[in-house]
Amino acid sequence: MSPAILVVGATGNTGQAVVGTLPKLLQSSNALSGHRVIGLTRSMKNPVAQKLAKLPGVEMIEHDWVEITSDWLRDHQVTRAFIASHNEPNHFVEESTFHLAALNADVKYVVRISTIAANVRPDCPAYYPRAHWAIETLLSSPEFANLQWTSLQPNIFSGFYFSSAAELIKQYRKTGKQDTLKLLALEDAPVGVIDPYEVGVFAARLLSQEEVSVHNKAKYVLNGPEDITGRQIVDMVEQYIGTRVEHVSYQNLSFLDLLYKHKLATSGQLKNLVSSFRQSQETMREGKCSASTTSKEVLELAAPKVTPAEMLKGLLEE
Repeated sequence: MSPAILVVGATGNTGQAVVGTLPKLLQSSNALSGHRVIGLTRSMKNPVAQKLAKLPGVEMIEHDWVEITSDWLRDHQVTRAFIASHNEPNHFVEESTFHLAALNADVKYVVRISTIAANVRPDCPAYYPRAHWAIETLLSSPEFANLQWTSLQPNIFSGFYFSSAAELIKQYRKTGKQDTLKLLALEDAPVGVIDPYEVGVFAARLLSQEEVSVHNKAKYVLNGPEDITGRQIVDMVEQYIGTRVEHVSYQNLSFLDLLYKHKLATSGQLKNLVSSFRQSQETMREGKCSASTTSKEVLELAAPKVTPAEMLKGLLEE
């Protein structure tokens, strides 16, 4: 059996790009051309998993990533890995367990997805960036010196930022009526929203590097190529529908109440932790999430190119 690069979250919004991009990059590598790409899915009935399984050089395996052990990694000869974890309250426990298994299995390099760079700190009011900070601190400890890693700190993903705008446009085209446009965006704060597929492409670039030591312990900030404000999103919507948007609600986080009610409450999650998501937007208000913060290494290896206008257009075509 040949060595493998594991993609945890292969059917997710970043993992799909990793699986789709990595095999071709490996083919042109002298050192890594013999590596397989293993994509992990919880169900092979998933249409995305079935599509990815047809790609040359890709093997999709049905397995829950939180159950991965050192023995499992050794059995599948995993030498490098990508992981995009969830942001629920048990995030730290589950992702740190994965990294410990990777360390003990002699996995050489891991690329992980973090969150907005300005929020990844021990005093962030929102709980989930603190978990990412804790993971990065753990990986930076002397005990993990044998596991090389890179943490990607992408700005907010396009789907979260533009989905409500796309929904209003589709509704208006169908019915001629408008509901309130509920935007996650602040009216005047410039934010470098990024397409998650481009984050996955950059991760694949890292995983295909023959020498990764230059990226060890690096924390790379990823933004889209252009900033956009909430007011500019409203302007784009009005161009599509040919009339004025009647009602706008900026910085609208009402989806958190629905998330808690329909998913997290049933699993015993603490409501105050979920509500702390609301405070993660302060760094946007402070202007710390603009496109200008993108790491130079990102621009050199795989500069994001998808603009806000293209992001909205893509959602309308789905």
